[in-house]
Amino acid sequence: MKETNIYETDELVSQYCDFQYGDDYFGVENFAKVCAQKAIGYSKNTQQGKALDLGCATGRASFELALEFDHVDGVDYSQAFIDAAAELQKNGRIIYAQNGEGELKNQILVDMTMYSFRDACVKVAFSQGDACALAEKFSGYDLVMATNLIDRLYQPKLFLSTIHERINDDGILVLTSPYTWREEYTAKKFWIGGYVDEKGKEVSTLEGLKELLESHFELIVTEDIPFVIRETARKFQHTISQMSVWKKR
Repeated sequence: MKETNIYETDELVSQYCDFQYGDDYFGVENFAKVCAQKAIGYSKNTQQGKALDLGCATGRASFELALEFDHVDGVDYSQAFIDAAAELQKNGRIIYAQNGEGELKNQILVDMTMYSFRDACVKVAFSQGDACALAEKFSGYDLVMATNLIDRLYQPKLFLSTIHERINDDGILVLTSPYTWREEYTAKKFWIGGYVDEKGKEVSTLEGLKELLESHFELIVTEDIPFVIRETARKFQHTISQMSVWKKR
């Protein structure tokens, strides 16, 4: 029996539409918007011509980045996520089903006129793609933002050891992740951190990132960014993602 890809299900698309365009919960600001704004801030002293939003999901951060960047590529592994983002961009609106109690659903309208980026969205191009095997055209960026991505990649070391090839000199790399390493996504031998090495030393993900990136990047800052995902009317995920910001040497 073929395994279902949860990232292609209607329910998860709706959940991410709510995550990126729905209400804020428990006083936690919209994660995609916050990440984009911080990325814009950290890159303000560099060129802001071209940006890549990896793991863009349903597109919110890509649209936010387009407020400052001349062009933004939004790439996600899920075709369903990309279809939702492209529909919103093309038609200016999208309707998704928000989970209530049990089988009850709320029909939620996302309308571009509600957002400040409605005019800037024409500068965004969405594509389905694999972060570990990106097409050659995805290069020459002043900013690459990979949001909650590295602990869901099948080959995060491959991604991290080659991403410098796609970033201009003095360009910025922004990574966010809660570092929830799980073997269903990433074989343990490819984990960046979250394990005990052969010498008995605990290896953190940030240490692993430094080892993989330090030959091409300087670590500028790290900070924690919280986010809340609504699952049902009375069930939510509250997670802390670490953002690390790197400048290409």
